[in-house]
Amino acid sequence: MDTSTGTIDKRLAELGLSLPEGPLTPTLFLSAVRTGNLLFVSGHISRKDGVIIKGKVGRDLTLEQAQEAARHATLELLAGVKRTLGSLDRVRRVVKILGMVNSTETFDQQHIVMHAASQLLLDVFGDPVGRHARSAVGMAQMPHGCALEIEAVLEVE
Repeated sequence: MDTSTGTIDKRLAELGLSLPEGPLTPTLFLSAVRTGNLLFVSGHISRKDGVIIKGKVGRDLTLEQAQEAARHATLELLAGVKRTLGSLDRVRRVVKILGMVNSTETFDQQHIVMHAASQLLLDVFGDPVGRHARSAVGMAQMPHGCALEIEAVLEVE
């Protein structure tokens, strides 16, 4: 893909999606680290319009609400990647994502929550670039009580 054309930006617009401004760059660690052609992206939490989506899935949030939180966290992640690389067109492959879902002890559908993030990445980058390996786990607690956090490994140019 030619980075000057903004192919992924156009795809986002066609999907009716926009990337959030995102949080400030952390000071004690990096939001992403590049080594060779791999970009390791720190976790991005679920935010909508700059406000943290909070709650425990299975108690405070339904499966559908958790999937919406996963979509928002994925958009936060993509915004962070764009800030790091300058353009999402530099992504050659979504290698792996990890979804950490703030869920009750009995909730066992973290993988279904993360289907929303996986589908969004496929919609944005297409196949095979957006098809990835994935892990989805339940967590007892998350930073700021957020619904979930997503991190990624990307192949980039």
